Amino acid sequence: MLPSHDRFAYSPIAARPDFSWPDGKRLAVYVALCVEHFAYGSGLGLAYSPGLAHPNSYNWGWREYGNRVGGWRLIELFEEYGLPLTVLLNSACYDHCPELVAAHRRRGDEIVAHGRTNSEHPNGMDEASERALIAEVTARIRAEEGTPPAGWMSPGAHPSARTEDLLAGAGYGYTMDWPIDDQPVWMKTAGGPLLAMPYPHEVNDVPMVVLHDGTASAFADMAIDNLEEMLAQSERQPLVYGMTIHTFIVGQPFRIRQFRRVLEALARHKDRIWFTTAGACAQHYASLFPAPDALSTPGACASPDASPTQGPQT
Repeated sequence: MLPSHDRFAYSPIAARPDFSWPDGKRLAVYVALCVEHFAYGSGLGLAYSPGLAHPNSYNWGWREYGNRVGGWRLIELFEEYGLPLTVLLNSACYDHCPELVAAHRRRGDEIVAHGRTNSEHPNGMDEASERALIAEVTARIRAEEGTPPAGWMSPGAHPSARTEDLLAGAGYGYTMDWPIDDQPVWMKTAGGPLLAMPYPHEVNDVPMVVLHDGTASAFADMAIDNLEEMLAQSERQPLVYGMTIHTFIVGQPFRIRQFRRVLEALARHKDRIWFTTAGACAQHYASLFPAPDALSTPGACASPDASPTQGPQT
């Protein structure tokens, strides 16, 4: 046998119980907006112009554009279409760009914990440091928003082998670190059950634009094609379509011009989709399918042959 994470069992999507999202909808759609702050002159950081040594004002400034301009333009765009956002927030933004975070708070957008800064990744930390980081980020969001975050996305999409255990132990309901499925997946952790929400590795502006040199129009085309195909697929099974954008990537004017086509496509299908947040989607799923008892058994993971009354055992 190959090494395994032991967090969930294999489950084919074609063999799962049927259900619907609110109002009988079959496709849930959310847009995750990454609002991030990076250390200047040190630490990790996405590089649009690689090969430059620290201090790198060019790359740092490209990312900072999102906090100063791009994030605000995207808020205006989503206000225009009346759509919510799932905000993946570095807690350092409360100190660095509090006005931007406050604008999302006024809109009622969901705040998902996205670490302290994308300049540090959990995968490079020891257990004590990672536990302290999660506690610090959680406490800051609770203090600022009035409630703790329900969801977590690791900075750099780079969790450690213990991240899920620490998250469940800290009271989190779901993680966005596992792009494994088009439905939520219950995971076994040392801290109790944790949902893995569908998260896009493909319909995501970082890999598409930065890593694969995709154009603004190609990204919009991909997002629309994904919507149309998932609408057809969701007639057979209820699905979750998540897409991820960053303030400093899609927040550029020429990309906003193309991304507008995506929101127009969503508007055309408003009678067929549930446009929501990741947290609301996770909450609805958990209300229909509570975590199976198998996940509370040490060393066990959910069986794909479990009773349909417990929902998709993934």
